[in-house]
Amino acid sequence: MPPRSVVKKFLARPQHEGFGAVVRRSIGRFELRYFDPFLVLDEFSVSAPAGFPDHPHRGFETVTYMLQGAVTHEDFEGHKGTIKAGDLQWMTAGRGIVHSEMPAAEGTQKGLQLWINLSSKHKMIQPRYQEIQSENIAEATKDGIKVRIIAGESLGAKSAIYTRTPTMYLDFTLKQGSHLQQPIPKSYNAFVYVLEGEGIFGPYEESSSIGAHNLLLLSGSGSGDGLEVWNKSTKPLRFILVGGEPLGEPVAQLGPFVMNTQQEIDQTVEDFDNYTNGFEKAKHWRSQARIGLDY
Repeated sequence: MPPRSVVKKFLARPQHEGFGAVVRRSIGRFELRYFDPFLVLDEFSVSAPAGFPDHPHRGFETVTYMLQGAVTHEDFEGHKGTIKAGDLQWMTAGRGIVHSEMPAAEGTQKGLQLWINLSSKHKMIQPRYQEIQSENIAEATKDGIKVRIIAGESLGAKSAIYTRTPTMYLDFTLKQGSHLQQPIPKSYNAFVYVLEGEGIFGPYEESSSIGAHNLLLLSGSGSGDGLEVWNKSTKPLRFILVGGEPLGEPVAQLGPFVMNTQQEIDQTVEDFDNYTNGFEKAKHWRSQARIGLDY
């Protein structure tokens, strides 16, 4: 069977988010509100004192993958740590978390943050973290291809991350002249986001070269078998390939709260405002970053 085709492509343009931060948002903006099970994909760039001070989440997972610099994370459960270049944090917000994400180094911090929806049966589970330092992320190389396996498997290597919503997340770098054929589970929705260089994605005869900051939605399982990529340029090509099992459930969203019905969103707002049902600790908690901003 031929590879999956690119059915939609658009450039992620910079916009302001948080406290003075800049993101290139591709999923979660007007061109693409939702790509089941993915809610948001941001390529972020932030320099102190800008950042993402105290804010809540409920009903989904956030996956933060650092490309440059470092970000310090802290939450109302007392969890705190620094995610450095190449590190991964897979946070299941579940029934509720309030946290901050702020620069931890000089200069510009860059990374990717992906929001993955949770099924209705998992939306109110207890929060959970999976954190992997760069040196512990599974990697494989073959024929000019290097892959870091954030979730799923590739070139015989497999990630240790547990994905409650079945997900693959692969970071590929292709040298000049390299050719990749990567299987994608047939039931998954999948996309590519180009980080550096340019490449040809999908059936060769149908495709033109595509450069950095472009999001590529791939066709569904019935029209192709996996992803095929060529790097015909003189520079390395780096991109992420992400796929996930569609949930097929209604989505009700109000900013950082993602549930299935408007009634559940209303209840979430009430819980947050009243510090109940998972948000109890938010009443008296302020991050160190927020205290610094307040004074």
